[in-house]
Amino acid sequence: MFARRTVLAGAAAALLVARKGLAMEEIEPENVYAIIGQMMAAPGNREELIGYLGEGSQGMPGNLAYQIWRDKGDENSIWITEVWRDEASHKASLGLPQVQEAIRKARPIIAGFGARAEVERVGDQR
Repeated sequence: MFARRTVLAGAAAALLVARKGLAMEEIEPENVYAIIGQMMAAPGNREELIGYLGEGSQGMPGNLAYQIWRDKGDENSIWITEVWRDEASHKASLGLPQVQEAIRKARPIIAGFGARAEVERVGDQR
């Protein structure tokens, strides 16, 4: 099940990058940093968690795509797909005030973390 979700989330990340007006070919594949991860909210708090993460992800320098997905098979689980120009941009984002505030708000309702993968682009798969 995880492999299928990973492939779908990766495809979604590529689509998000394209929607931002960037072609994947314009981004140096050896520098792009991409993450797919699962997060579990405390029961009944998934929508609140999504809200905090959405607020905190606005205006992050170097971010090419940040998308939150509801897990259809688990009412408390979400998947986050992130694509960055490089790993340094991702690391720097963790110190941004809006990201720190989102972490502060979300921490009490995060029940745990599931699978996490750092992934790399294979190339043009049209």
